[in-house]
Amino acid sequence: QVQLVESGGGLVQPGGSLRLSCAASGSIRNIYTMGWYRQAPGKQRELVAATMSGGTTNYVDSVKGRFTISRDNAKNTVYLQMNSLKPEDTAVYYCKAVVHTTGSLGDYWGQGTQVTVSS
Repeated sequence: QVQLVESGGGLVQPGGSLRLSCAASGSIRNIYTMGWYRQAPGKQRELVAATMSGGTTNYVDSVKGRFTISRDNAKNTVYLQMNSLKPEDTAVYYCKAVVHTTGSLGDYWGQGTQVTVSS
């Protein structure tokens, strides 16, 4: 199957930066969309940013101009550069990938990484 492993979360002061990484491994034939979601306490999980295999990207309005999503197809890895972080960015961030394996097409999720923005 497919595993997604995230890294890069942590505690940062308002205005600071963090870079999240998510590496996919396993029986991968092709990865289509890769994206980052987040879930804050008491709130629903929301899409933060996504990148399609052709290079198209989209962002939730609240992070436009501050976050940048990118991917390295050779490494099956997606990144989220987060700048000018705000306390409201505090959440568990999850990586998701739409993957074509040797047997099927499906959605796969990482385990989540905590991002806390606080002084």
